[in-house]
Amino acid sequence: MKLSDLAGKPLTYPEIGATAGPLPAGYHHVRKSAVIGRGRDRFDEAAAAGMAWGMLRGAGLRVHATAPVAEVGAEVLVHLGPVVAPCRVVYVVDEPDRRGFAYGTLPGHAESGEELFLVRFDAATGDVHAEVAAFSRHATWWSRLGAPVSSLMQRLITDRYLHAL
Repeated sequence: MKLSDLAGKPLTYPEIGATAGPLPAGYHHVRKSAVIGRGRDRFDEAAAAGMAWGMLRGAGLRVHATAPVAEVGAEVLVHLGPVVAPCRVVYVVDEPDRRGFAYGTLPGHAESGEELFLVRFDAATGDVHAEVAAFSRHATWWSRLGAPVSSLMQRLITDRYLHAL
């Protein structure tokens, strides 16, 4: 699969943008966060790295994208060993104390759903948080068959995302 194969393909789920609020029913949900430092400089550094696919790369995944930083409509191939996961950025968060993006799954992905990667600055405490929110369900026979392993992998990779920046 190549990036050029993704153009025009529809997302594989109807709840586009739902990681921005309550996660939709009928999916496996993930919401995790970790403090990754303190101060505005740390926030700026982590946010810039995160927007350049830093949580993914820092978790050990290979990323090929149509843009060097996340932008709405950018298409992404995420590689975990031989598994390739095609996605498209569906929204970007660019606020003074919150930066990140969410991408959704495209045909060919083993799961169907959306994942948000966010860096947040808490002005009251000075803490910088990495956050991940996701909803997903199996989209292929082989991901259903390997559900225990794929669920374990998702938990491990989510933890790696949080410490990648």
